[in-house]
Amino acid sequence: MYIPILVDLFLRDLTKLEAEISLYNDEKKLWAVGGSITNSAGNLTLHICGNLQHFIGAIIGKSGYVRNRDLEFSAKNIMRGDLLMELAKTKAIVETTLKNMHDEDLSQIYPVEKAGKEMNTAYMLNHLYGHLQYHLGQINYHRRLLGE
Repeated sequence: MYIPILVDLFLRDLTKLEAEISLYNDEKKLWAVGGSITNSAGNLTLHICGNLQHFIGAIIGKSGYVRNRDLEFSAKNIMRGDLLMELAKTKAIVETTLKNMHDEDLSQIYPVEKAGKEMNTAYMLNHLYGHLQYHLGQINYHRRLLGE
């Protein structure tokens, strides 16, 4: 019963992220930083994708994805189309992985500790959803701050 809710929420907000990235009129501003803003919308998008493809796709779904977290923050000037393709790939792996789960799986211990803490899979998926929402909000604010 809870799995379809998670699928819906993750896909809804990843679709919102696609819309945010598409709303930048000047593609170069996806990579703008300044003042105390040190993470661009482009890097936050790469980070969201890497995070979900790793913690949902690779850990739960055994997708084989290998994360390069440093690159999520160091890569620059990737074309919007490539970011959107990475988002589409992320949506597909999240949807496939979650739809292959059963509600009973949610009570299982998540295979990787987070911040030295053991947790069940439901807790981890809720944590990942909160992480997605947090960065989605940052990207929305970034875009509006730049007048996009």
